[in-house]
Amino acid sequence: MDSRRPPLAPACPTLPEYVRHWAETTPDRRAFTFVEHPAQHSRGVHRTLTWRRLDVRVRALAARLADETGPGDRVALLCPQGTEYVTAFLAALAAGLVAVPLYTPGLPGHADRLAGVLADARPSVVVTTSRARDEVRGFLGPDGPPIVVADEVPDDQGRDWRPVAPAPGATAYLQYTSGSTRAPAGVEISHGNVVANARQALAAYGVGTRPLTCVGWLPLYHDMGLVLSVAAPVARGALSVLMDPAAFLHEPVRWLRLLAAHPNAVSAAPNFAYDYCVATVTADQKEGLLLDKVTALINGSEPVRPGTADRFHAAFADQGLAPGTHCPSYGLAEATVFVCAARPGEPLSRFALDRDALAAGKALPARSDDPRAVLLAGCGTPAGQRVRVADPVSRALLSEGEVGEIWVQGPNVGRGYWNRDSEDVFGAEFADTAAGPGRWLRTGDLGTVLEGQLVVTGRLKDLIIVDGRNHYPQDVEATVQEAHEAVRRDRLAAFAVPGGAGGERAVVVAEHARTAHLAELDVPSVARAVRGAVSARHGLRLADVVVVPPGTVPRTSSGKVSRALTRARYLEGAYGAQDRAGAAG
Repeated sequence: MDSRRPPLAPACPTLPEYVRHWAETTPDRRAFTFVEHPAQHSRGVHRTLTWRRLDVRVRALAARLADETGPGDRVALLCPQGTEYVTAFLAALAAGLVAVPLYTPGLPGHADRLAGVLADARPSVVVTTSRARDEVRGFLGPDGPPIVVADEVPDDQGRDWRPVAPAPGATAYLQYTSGSTRAPAGVEISHGNVVANARQALAAYGVGTRPLTCVGWLPLYHDMGLVLSVAAPVARGALSVLMDPAAFLHEPVRWLRLLAAHPNAVSAAPNFAYDYCVATVTADQKEGLLLDKVTALINGSEPVRPGTADRFHAAFADQGLAPGTHCPSYGLAEATVFVCAARPGEPLSRFALDRDALAAGKALPARSDDPRAVLLAGCGTPAGQRVRVADPVSRALLSEGEVGEIWVQGPNVGRGYWNRDSEDVFGAEFADTAAGPGRWLRTGDLGTVLEGQLVVTGRLKDLIIVDGRNHYPQDVEATVQEAHEAVRRDRLAAFAVPGGAGGERAVVVAEHARTAHLAELDVPSVARAVRGAVSARHGLRLADVVVVPPGTVPRTSSGKVSRALTRARYLEGAYGAQDRAGAAG
């Protein structure tokens, strides 16, 4: 039985040292539980590692990896979601190697990205499981790196092995960015970075000294999944309960059941997941579901829409979900993951901003019922780091209410990009050093500070600039998906393409809803509704509206729509007559 009283957490310099500490002081406490759903309506099969058992498996696999390669070499993790993934990640760190968290080749639509990342990282060894071995071997080919099968390494291999002690500044792993705005790049995250970020996140969500259970379905190769489901519970000595992302997508109530089953649960999900639960969890599934013990639900989408939190809490208020559990947050891989968060128990901070002023770089208030207002949620304040807003051109510090690029400084900021020049991103300096001395991380994200809170407004590289006016693509996308019921929510991309006389034109590529049948879909009517809504709300003329079948708009490995890849495919003519439901030019 687990005591609900949390153990005292020491200050260890690396995650493997935390594992050894908990194995010695609380050996029989549960460390990681993976809940597998083998059948459609399965309530889940639980497989658990105690801290003692985790330490045994980490030592055994670390010894095997040390035999296969040398200190500082890269170890690619091509494992399915589960405890073997956790073991492999921690073992690579314990052996003084550099982990590269990835996924199995069978992840739909991401084989090219996986091949590109492997070519960039150049791993000396690949770790997988017996279940995925044949698939991985077939993908790597005969000339690929050697494969270690994690669940086939015997316990006694680590009996005489002595762990290495990497310096806190040494690279622990490469966190490859999702590629939503550019080709994926591997951020070098040091041992010190990930330990600092785990502590920052625990402090921000109010669980640094309180009991908690981390409940997660986010993939472990994703930055938030890795930190919240592995690093934070290891640093805290807390239980982490994992499930497969596919299990959530097939039946979202499974996630809610795990939240209900574990008091003081902390979890994270993107915007779409909360709306997905609202749309698909039935009244019968809600019966007997109690969510009154949930501590924090992190929403890391950028920007965070207040309407998403409102819909989710309205849908599950009868299940006891407290309104203060929703925590809009901001982060990025270059800062390990966590930067800012709203604190649990506090009311959601809402801001209604004038759209025209926002496009001109000013966050001016508007009436919340004004159809031209932009509604955004505040992402709280940082913990253990500094956040500033800078003019991206002049590098001047901007004051509250002015929109600019978000800059970050702290012990969680990564070392740089693997195998490429990173000075312009990780070594920024203000024009006036009095604004903040030292080197800063340029995030590429746009935002402002209002009432002491960070408000994220969009991506610098994603801005659509037509006739000298700025338009945020996610703002346009929100209008488009409300314009017609045939447009599939969160499966569309707005972007700019070259126009005449050196200008830009705006284009929308949107999937139609799965409930809409292509033969019966009046595409010109959909396009007219979309054009009219965007013109009325944004004063923007769309040069093209393309409606495509479900599954056509590309997504990143973390599930976000990739505007960059959608734009590239559009310019290549990939959305031809055979692939698109139709267009209106």
